[in-house]
Amino acid sequence: MTVRFATLGAGRIGQVHAGAIASVPGATLVAVADPVAAAAAHVRDTFGAELRSIDAIAASRDVDAVVICTPTDTHADLIERLVTAGKAVFCEKPVDLSLARVKACLAHVDAAKGTLMVGFQRRFDPDFNALKSAIDAGRIGAVEMVTLTSRDPGAPPVDYIKRSGGIFRDMTIHDFDVARWLLGEEVAHVQAAASVLTDPAIGAAGDFDSANVILTTASGKHCTITNTRRATYGYDQRIEVHGSLGSVSAHNTHTARIEIADADGYHRPPLLDFFMSRYTAAYAAEIAAFVHCVNTGAPTPTTGHDGMMALALAEAALLSVAEGRRVAMSELV
Repeated sequence: MTVRFATLGAGRIGQVHAGAIASVPGATLVAVADPVAAAAAHVRDTFGAELRSIDAIAASRDVDAVVICTPTDTHADLIERLVTAGKAVFCEKPVDLSLARVKACLAHVDAAKGTLMVGFQRRFDPDFNALKSAIDAGRIGAVEMVTLTSRDPGAPPVDYIKRSGGIFRDMTIHDFDVARWLLGEEVAHVQAAASVLTDPAIGAAGDFDSANVILTTASGKHCTITNTRRATYGYDQRIEVHGSLGSVSAHNTHTARIEIADADGYHRPPLLDFFMSRYTAAYAAEIAAFVHCVNTGAPTPTTGHDGMMALALAEAALLSVAEGRRVAMSELV
């Protein structure tokens, strides 16, 4: 069955998801809502969707599923409203900036027997999936250490930073989800350090632009995460997992898979510039997985619980930086 979608929000990530829906067999974009008329019109004109209000989408009988790409502080209310209206819901991370509010929202979804998938597209990246498959197949033995490098080419506007919840809730949250996925056990302790090294305006907004985090599980496995809002050479996304029998790595993606050697040395094309191009295939695979769940009733691969745990790790990292100590996850969840 073709799943008929509406998107709420037609900004940068809304346009990414609209494109993903259009690329997936068995999915079609029916409607879009956004208070910014130009953004909504762009999605309408590009993908053939109708402009509708959120009220109209909630009541629409020709909409099976809704993708929420609105500001974070609207997510939980919209999730509750739409699952009550009988829509399957895909929501960009995070569900909310408050753990208590996330827990209440997930309880509402459970009571309504709703379908909710939280957007963590990195799990659907072909290279990262191949890495995970190698781990699951036992190629490197038991996982012992994970290293995640995630560096943006530049910071978002300060106005966005003020609403985002900060680097740990907005940026590192993706790494927290990948860490849980690869470690295979829940994190027991979090130690974080963060600074303002790239732009004083980010510090004035109450945030950081450079961070490192060490996650430790109860069995002693480690994950080290390194983030920065300034990578002058492009969008830096790498994973290395070390195990008892070896290691597996996923490297950066370049604009072309070539290397030139000349008298000046070895040269490769530049990295892809940001998440919109780096994770194009991942966003499409993510929507395809959601379509499968809507059609079959299968559990979503990235759940509300995954969203809650990634946010809890972000909260622990913030507490670690504020108090200069190692934080036990039992303090938060």
